[in-house]
Parts: sequence; structure tokens; C-alpha cells
Amino acid sequence: MIMVDTSVWIDYLNSLDNLHTAKLDEALAQGTVAIGDVIFLEILQGIREDDEFRKTKIRLTALDRYEMFGHWIVGKCAENYRRLRKEGITIRSTIDVIIATFCIENNLPLLFKDKDFIPFVDHLNLSPVSVET
Repeated sequence: MIMVDTSVWIDYLNSLDNLHTAKLDEALAQGTVAIGDVIFLEILQGIREDDEFRKTKIRLTALDRYEMFGHWIVGKCAENYRRLRKEGITIRSTIDVIIATFCIENNLPLLFKDKDFIPFVDHLNLSPVSVET
């Protein structure tokens, strides 16, 4: 099972063809894609057209879904953010901290394009989904 960051989903839903969307397409065909609640939220809130909103919501609801941000993970997120800050790294998005921490804590590889996840790979053992080049 893999988690897929919002940036990859946006490309995928906009029919962009790149290495990340190809990997997502492959994982969807294998039935190995999960979606987290905060990722689901980010995707849905970015859709402007009502019909597209409904269709996307139905499609994504079929995936394995996880509650990513609950009381159990708050402290871990803060610890991870602080640890990276001590390394001189500032993560711009709290949502990215939540996604990365959830994946680390649950041993879920993350498919991402956003460079903000690289410090989590380099310093906190986030498992990236490898994208063939």
C-alpha cells in the first residue's frame, strides 16, 4: 500500500503525463493506493466545477482511506517539525508535516513531487515511492 501526495493527484486528475502520474496509474491498477483525509480534503477543495467535484469524490471514496490527523499524532508532528528546524530546515506546510509523519508512523511509502518531503526522507526515515527515470 502507498500514500500519494496531493501534488501527484492534481497532475493525475488534470491528465498530465509524467513519471509520478504513471506510477500512480500503475498503483491504482494494482489496488495499492490509499488516501488520507487531509489529502482528500486538499484535492476536493481545489475543484471548481460541481460535476467534477462529485465525480472525483466518488472515485476517491473507493480507495482505502485513513484518518491522518488525530490526537495521537499531534505530538509526533510537532517533534518532527522541531527536529527539522534544529537541522535548519523549515517545512512550509503543516499539512506536509502531517502527511509525512503519518506515513513514517505507519510505514507507508509516499509518492510525492513536493520537495518539502525530501527532509523527511533524509532525516526522519520517510520511505519514498521510487519513480523510474
